[in-house]
Amino acid sequence: MTQTSDRFHRLRWWGLAAISFAVALIIMDATIVSVSMPSIISSIGLSTTQVQWVQEVYTLVFAALLMVWGVMSDRIGRRRLLVIGLVVFVGASILCAFAPTGGWLIAARAVQGVGGSMILPTTLALLNATFTGRERGIAFAVWGSTIGSMAAVGPVLGGWLTSAFSWHWAFWINVPFGVAIIIGLLMTTPESRQRDAARFTDWIGAGASVLGFGMLVFALIEGRAYGWWTATEAAPVRLGDFSVIPLLFLGAVIVLFALVMRERARVKADKSVLLDVSLFRIPTFSNGNVTALTVSLGEFGLILSLPLWFQYARGMDAFQAGLALLPLAIGSFLASGAVSSLSKRMTPVQLVRLGIVLEIVSLAAMALLIRSDSTLWVTGVPLFFYGMGVGFATAQLTQLILVDVPVDRSGQASSTQSTARQVGSALGIAILGTALFTTLRMGTEARLADQIAADPSIGKLVAGVSDSAGGLIAKLAADPSTAFIADAAREALTQGVSVAAWVGIAALVIGLLTTIPLGRRSATTAPGPQARTVAD
Repeated sequence: MTQTSDRFHRLRWWGLAAISFAVALIIMDATIVSVSMPSIISSIGLSTTQVQWVQEVYTLVFAALLMVWGVMSDRIGRRRLLVIGLVVFVGASILCAFAPTGGWLIAARAVQGVGGSMILPTTLALLNATFTGRERGIAFAVWGSTIGSMAAVGPVLGGWLTSAFSWHWAFWINVPFGVAIIIGLLMTTPESRQRDAARFTDWIGAGASVLGFGMLVFALIEGRAYGWWTATEAAPVRLGDFSVIPLLFLGAVIVLFALVMRERARVKADKSVLLDVSLFRIPTFSNGNVTALTVSLGEFGLILSLPLWFQYARGMDAFQAGLALLPLAIGSFLASGAVSSLSKRMTPVQLVRLGIVLEIVSLAAMALLIRSDSTLWVTGVPLFFYGMGVGFATAQLTQLILVDVPVDRSGQASSTQSTARQVGSALGIAILGTALFTTLRMGTEARLADQIAADPSIGKLVAGVSDSAGGLIAKLAADPSTAFIADAAREALTQGVSVAAWVGIAALVIGLLTTIPLGRRSATTAPGPQARTVAD
């Protein structure tokens, strides 16, 4: 071991902190922007469509580019690409902070998506290349718990920054954190790359990946706005009475199927590929990706709906709602600390199952107990155990997916599992969001059926409640003549949280069943020669 590599080995746990904070940065940003949105709307006058795209363009670009950067990191260096991603992300954050218009902000968020798509898969690849054996399980546990924790801490920080300063700090906060993370990475983490890697030439495959996943994620996110089959009245684009969404789904399936066929042929011909389909011959990798997709879908059961419920049904502000989510972060942190001792008595797949079971039980408790006037104990206790479940399941599942993957293909494998998670998350937004908002509208209409029949104008106010995702409830409650509508909407929103939770439970049960093959881990790895990885 050289003096340089020995230094990096001694500092590997500090390197883990830098890598974990890198992924924390992109998770924190997404949640901070969410709670800062009302302030942004009033400051630069965003339209309803622009509000959606400020959030969605980031997710769209992020998911579409994951595969490309994963394979590139194996060739140009995983630490190098991570640093480049951080520079792009921080630079785009500065552009967001200076945004004078909605169009500027949307464009800057798209650039942020480019940077974020470089960060996520390279953090995983670096962990896979840096840690081995039992240390790898601990490292992935810290990485996974960081994601779960920041999903809860972000709203608290965002609410405080927006209230104490301005929405601009939702983006300025990324600058000092990003610079510190870059310095930490350069000081503590060695470079790793695939030695003697062939020059990447599969640009058609890269383009097909961006196009296919871009269409898929767009369709999942925008399905409710455009109409899943019949076009909505507000759909910007339509095919007569029909929605463009089914066409986009069909196009995505065709493009991605063609991509798999093309990559299979190029692997057989020993040509450069974006996606090495031989990785799916590894049982842990193929089965684990299915589990990751379904679990990511189900995990949106609380994260998507509870912030809205806290603010619109319980009347909290953004900061208070963030504080109400803190039990999730605490549970996730405790799970991270418990992994080291539990891993001596439990296998990684058993920890994954324990985590999923905790999530299922927590969602079920929430679905059964939540009422429009519930105290924070009703949400806090399930959130705590839900956070523990996320901490156990997320990181250990990632470890299982990558455990048999050759280190020289860590970047590509990491980006594939990250893409599976992003597709699962997009499915969660689409399915659970539809369940939540459909229940909100239909439930409010059902509770006010007699009043709507007597006065059709009440129906328009109910539609406004649904279109604002519950944001109109506070205004209606403030007016004695419409307070009864607000009461009905609170009850319906609470019911929507419960329905979304049950849908999430169904997805998590499927995810739990898909872990059965993971218990029969094969010792085999992907076929073919394994290139060496060089660490500087």
